[in-house]
Amino acid sequence: MNSPAQHPVETPNRQTLLVGIALILGIALGEALNLGFGGAVQAPPLLLQIITVLNVLTDVFLRLVKMIIAPLVFATLVAGIAKIGDINSVGRIGMKALLWFFSASLLSLLLGMLLVNLFQPGLALQLSLPAADAAVNLASTPPSLGGFVAHIFPKSIVEAMANNEILQIVIFSMFFGMACASLGELAHPTVKLLDSLAHIMLKVTRYVMHFAPIAVFSAMASVIAQHGMGVLLTYGKFIGEFYLGLLLLCCLLGGFAYLFIGRRLLSLLRHIREPLLLAFGTASSESAYPKLLQQLERFGCDEKVCSLVLPLGYSFNLDGSMMYMTFAVLFIAQAYGIDMPLTDQLLMLLVLLFTSKGVAGVPRASLVVIAATLSMFKIPEAGLLLLLGIDQLLDMGRSATNVFGNSIASALISRWEKSLK
Repeated sequence: MNSPAQHPVETPNRQTLLVGIALILGIALGEALNLGFGGAVQAPPLLLQIITVLNVLTDVFLRLVKMIIAPLVFATLVAGIAKIGDINSVGRIGMKALLWFFSASLLSLLLGMLLVNLFQPGLALQLSLPAADAAVNLASTPPSLGGFVAHIFPKSIVEAMANNEILQIVIFSMFFGMACASLGELAHPTVKLLDSLAHIMLKVTRYVMHFAPIAVFSAMASVIAQHGMGVLLTYGKFIGEFYLGLLLLCCLLGGFAYLFIGRRLLSLLRHIREPLLLAFGTASSESAYPKLLQQLERFGCDEKVCSLVLPLGYSFNLDGSMMYMTFAVLFIAQAYGIDMPLTDQLLMLLVLLFTSKGVAGVPRASLVVIAATLSMFKIPEAGLLLLLGIDQLLDMGRSATNVFGNSIASALISRWEKSLK
């Protein structure tokens, strides 16, 4: 995709305010229903009908989110891979960048998985599985090599997109992207078309997010009506544990960088504090790109390194977003009482390791990947609405972490190329 510097800087708008208001109103209505009807236990038919209507509203939003998945992942991933160009011409800088991106991504995912299993923030919710999905979740299918391979490799990309088989779409996109990169000028029209499609789908994502206040209102009202205000304590715990995870991740990345750049790490932090605050305030790592590029060059990073590492990093190195995806998927699984064995969790990490590489650092774009991952592991997609109301608070932290991770990557690769001034 094109450099984020070419996009207008996003600033907080009334959308955030509307989501906050919807959250408060949803809690108020839910508590009123809970107190008025005595909760879901021995609930009268009228309360059940109201909850059904609220759930329909959330289902509409979920369907809108899911319709974005296939074209967005395909377009962004192909455009990102094609941007790398000929691996031989990209040379050492590109290879070192990719190796670092995947290493940092794996660290983010593993740390997130470890912390969620340690804290288990979703267990307190104890939500019931939706009736339509109960049979699917309870059915046990013995794993087999043939079934595993069939699930990964698509026999038809059209079928994979129709069924939102995210991993199959990723496999096809990787082959397609590498082919585009190897053909060079001949593939430029196709890459440009897909790059345009990627931006269109991101714009569609923003349009869909305009329905977020309605979804937040109905989701919170439904949850509070059934479970009461006590459920909000779980959100506070989740936010605190997530930010603790981001802090630990930044400490680990910073500690590794200290081994190579020493006390210059403090200088780096001083230079990038403004981009960090911008990303945190707007909940968009993309909005910080122009200032970040300028500050990294002032710090002493090589211009050639930054011009390659940063654009790639915005597609391939979203450390904070990936930790959030791990937190979100396992939190929702715990909330519904779905036990994910270690093998499933490791497979989830593998899926997120690749699917996160095609999602731009824009507000709430990671919800698309989370929705696809939930569907893949037969976890109710309705659980996504459990976090939508607080997603803005979480997005602020993960966006700032994305900026921090790309800053560390630029500094380290400049150092390894012996071009750090």
